[in-house]
Amino acid sequence: MTMSRDDMRPASNEAGRRALVGRNNPSAVSDSPSGGSAVGTKWTAGRTPKPLPPCGEGMSRNLKNRHIQMIALGGAIGTGLFYGSATGIQLTGPSIILAYVIGGIIIFVVMRALGEMSVHTPVSGAFSFYAYQNWSRFAGFFSGWNYWFNYILVSMAELAVVGTYVNFWLPGVPTWLTAMAFLVVITLVNLVDVKAYGEIEFWLAIIKVTAVLAMIVFGIVLIVMGSDLGGTPASVSHLWDWGGFMPNGVTGLALAFVVVMFSFGGVELIGITAGEADNPKKTIPKAINQVVYRILIFYVGSMFVILSIYPWTKIDGSMSPFVAIFDGIGISGAAHVLNVVVLTASISAYNSGLYANGRMLYSLAHQGNAPKFLGRLNRSGSPMWGVLVSSGVTAVAVVLAFVVPNRVFAILISVALAAGIINWVMVIITQIQFRRRIGPEEVRKLAFRMPLYPVANIIVIVLLVALFIGMAFMPDYRIAAIVGPIWILLLTCAYWTKQMMTKKHHPKPA
Repeated sequence: MTMSRDDMRPASNEAGRRALVGRNNPSAVSDSPSGGSAVGTKWTAGRTPKPLPPCGEGMSRNLKNRHIQMIALGGAIGTGLFYGSATGIQLTGPSIILAYVIGGIIIFVVMRALGEMSVHTPVSGAFSFYAYQNWSRFAGFFSGWNYWFNYILVSMAELAVVGTYVNFWLPGVPTWLTAMAFLVVITLVNLVDVKAYGEIEFWLAIIKVTAVLAMIVFGIVLIVMGSDLGGTPASVSHLWDWGGFMPNGVTGLALAFVVVMFSFGGVELIGITAGEADNPKKTIPKAINQVVYRILIFYVGSMFVILSIYPWTKIDGSMSPFVAIFDGIGISGAAHVLNVVVLTASISAYNSGLYANGRMLYSLAHQGNAPKFLGRLNRSGSPMWGVLVSSGVTAVAVVLAFVVPNRVFAILISVALAAGIINWVMVIITQIQFRRRIGPEEVRKLAFRMPLYPVANIIVIVLLVALFIGMAFMPDYRIAAIVGPIWILLLTCAYWTKQMMTKKHHPKPA
């Protein structure tokens, strides 16, 4: 059975716009033929899903700018910086600093593309809705489930690694037991009111942001003083004295780039929060611009300090480089404090991931692209079933931590990065489709336009595709290069199966 391009596109852009207005303005008239939410139909129901409203019934706009910024920082400054950076350093040495700069620029372009759409149409579950509205029904379905899959894997990676930090104090505690304990606690947190969640995430993120800034300042003091760290004086010359700035050449830099890009995953949470932001047209642009440059400062600054204090050849993957530095110079108290921070970072990142997954399933359910029970809210306004289902799936990390504890992190981040790359590419393409749909006149009226369009779009897409190809040449990431295409095929088959069942049960009138 085949379908035309028109069959895959939402029936009416104007109808979608009016449906968006209607939920927040009772006097507005919806063009929906059913007059109700798509969540009230079966998952395989065949009618065009209604566009998701800016804020679902029962949800409230209680997230302020400080919440949104820290939620994004909480998602991005986590395992990738405190644990995964050791792998990147091993691959490319001091030039990992350059890798973070290039990666930051790419993410800035992705975030500006997403921000342009989020400010124009602030909705919860942004990626899926924008792809649906501006591209096609299939793109909406694919984008939503791919993002959910992406953050499920990210959450599993964070959950799997918390045991490593706990083992710093309690080496006899099984990592799977630690993972299970944190899974239960964070799931309960995500079932409370969104404002309470925002406050909790704000303070969790504050802890690690403060720690990273303190480490950078303290590290600079050590470098300026030329402190002798166990026979190796702190010096900026470490950046080139141990085989040069790029000891493993361009190949090493390219391979480390894969690890670096995983570290940036999470900043797109800003798009998810748009539907619950108190003033999205003001807070979203401010959050995007501030979060991107702050993350660059944290990543580039911390790598500069770490590699100036400690030769890159002495940093291995057995311990977080942050902990290794302070433990290696004999400040055991500082190492313990920093281990608390990196543990907090992973908890915060997992917390943000579960938040995003719950909202995405809620969004998909209201589009008719997920089982209807996932679109229900509890009394606190939280998508309870979306959170519980996502939490249940991440429990697989507990099993992995028990079966293959030494390879869990590498496996999860490799597959998560593949899904993340797909998501970023879809955001860039969707933004191109968005501009085509609204036309030149409306583009000129955009309040938060993406710079260097469309050249930046093309360059970033090429770099992201090259990144995906590069994963096939890394043993720890090769599985992602295999799983990625299979995942795309599975989602495509799932969509067309849904469409065929739709036509079977809801044939068009003669």
